[in-house]
Amino acid sequence: MKRWLLGMAALDLALLIGCIAVLLWKTGIARTVSSGSAEASWQQEEQKKIAITFDDGPHPTYTEELLDGLKERGVHATFFVTGEHAELHPDVIRRMQEEGHLIGNHTYSHIQLRSSNREQFQEELIKTNEVIKSITGEEVIYVRPPYGSWDKTFEKELNMFPVLWTIDPTDWSCLSADAVTKRVVKKAKENGIILLHDYYETSVEAALAIIDELTKEGYTFVTVDEILME
Repeated sequence: MKRWLLGMAALDLALLIGCIAVLLWKTGIARTVSSGSAEASWQQEEQKKIAITFDDGPHPTYTEELLDGLKERGVHATFFVTGEHAELHPDVIRRMQEEGHLIGNHTYSHIQLRSSNREQFQEELIKTNEVIKSITGEEVIYVRPPYGSWDKTFEKELNMFPVLWTIDPTDWSCLSADAVTKRVVKKAKENGIILLHDYYETSVEAALAIIDELTKEGYTFVTVDEILME
């Protein structure tokens, strides 16, 4: 009888130890999952959206180099192209579309809107839309008005929406890619819109350096429509 009672006691003790072990094991997993979830949540919160945009192109050489760099980095950008350059380089426009970039209107000849040329400005917007659509087959919604001059009535008349910028390093007037890079990185903020031009070699060099630096700082590059929808 004593042997039987001792055997039962040993069995109960073994079961108790087993239950404790299982409980500890499950708790460890729960902590791991919880820690992983917290880390994933933290990483998600740390991702800051920013858009990089390019005006005046496409350029037959520099825009291609830029597209190569963007593709290598898995980054999508927004290109505001002029109608005259789009007509000259339709293959570059098609490549922009195929690689997931957003294409916008920058007028046909880079005309600045004034009180005296409203009708001509509107005609250039329409003409550029037609040029882009003939290449991509898609409607154009966004416009970057040269020098930021805009008339809100165009939004209803043409169903187009202006996209300005929050960071302008004046890359068109600076031949130093390093200086342009520093200007942008210093002013970078979440949901910012960077203005650059893919018509200058130094601007393309700076753009790729900017992307590399801001990616390290936790920024995710998106097209402007994602910023505007925030």
